[in-house]
Amino acid sequence: MRAVGYQSSLTINQPESLVDIVLETPSPKGRDLLVAIEAVSVNPVDTKVRMRTGAEPGSWKVLGYDAAGTVVATGPDASLFKPGDAVFYAGALDRPGTNAEFHLVDERIVGRKPVSLGWAEAAALPLTSITAWETLFDRLDVKRLVPGVKPAILIIGGAGGVGSIAIQLARRLTDLTVITTASRPETRQWAEALGAHHVLDHSTPLAPQITALSLTPGLIFSTTHSDKHQADSAQIIAPQGRFALIDDPATFDIGPFKRKCISIHWEFMFTRSLFQTADIAEQGQLLNHVANLIDEGVLRSTLADRFGPINAVNLKRAHALLESGKARGKIVLEGFA
Repeated sequence: MRAVGYQSSLTINQPESLVDIVLETPSPKGRDLLVAIEAVSVNPVDTKVRMRTGAEPGSWKVLGYDAAGTVVATGPDASLFKPGDAVFYAGALDRPGTNAEFHLVDERIVGRKPVSLGWAEAAALPLTSITAWETLFDRLDVKRLVPGVKPAILIIGGAGGVGSIAIQLARRLTDLTVITTASRPETRQWAEALGAHHVLDHSTPLAPQITALSLTPGLIFSTTHSDKHQADSAQIIAPQGRFALIDDPATFDIGPFKRKCISIHWEFMFTRSLFQTADIAEQGQLLNHVANLIDEGVLRSTLADRFGPINAVNLKRAHALLESGKARGKIVLEGFA
């Protein structure tokens, strides 16, 4: 089967950072599904893994987590899907990735593809939907009010992949006032179109902008540059509020949050698959719920850029755009050529 992989961790401008390769098609075991990949999207985790983790000696490492495709075979213990089913999912951190013609995935973290979306639109959703959903409803428990303040959430980084779905979930499924951040006209317009009530400029201090709104967010969801916005976050969040982050700041001092009794939550959507938690199947059920919300018109895909077929050249372009910090929504590649 055709795939894109690498052997050594290299900067994306190096010729061998990602290359087109041919590998054996894997066979499903246990609760695995063998999926023929129709489309993939690229996430910041792809770039981080590429730079931090090389392949085992003499082998190739294949990246890719988000995917939409068709089940072509199932393992002997699989029961949730059958050959021919259209699915979408976010994969697992400790298994070969989706940048290949065929991919193995545990059926418990797989959802049915929304029938109203094409392959590309569906592939844009899984990883960010799971991350945003788990952060909002499991970690931040957004439907539990913070005493003494109007229900409001600040989502830092509203135009990124996770922020783009988090805005929709918070706006459509809760009564929260949704405040988010963006720094360019096109990203501001993107966040507003997704449903944000207020869009702040994260290139300047956030605290004065929050003061001007006369709102005190009891909840903060930081998707990026959490260290840069740490001081502002501690200043503006309401006492007894809740703060969640998903990025990997070099340093993050929770001390300033103590006086306000702020709870700190870290979200990592690969935890369930990585540790085979007892509730691993929650992710498949969550994706089925997202599919229903998409088909009902409650949510929309966050696909922003189509980069053509799945190959090394196009994946390098996608990695480079993500590393530039200027990506908006999700980048998707579709089919092999």
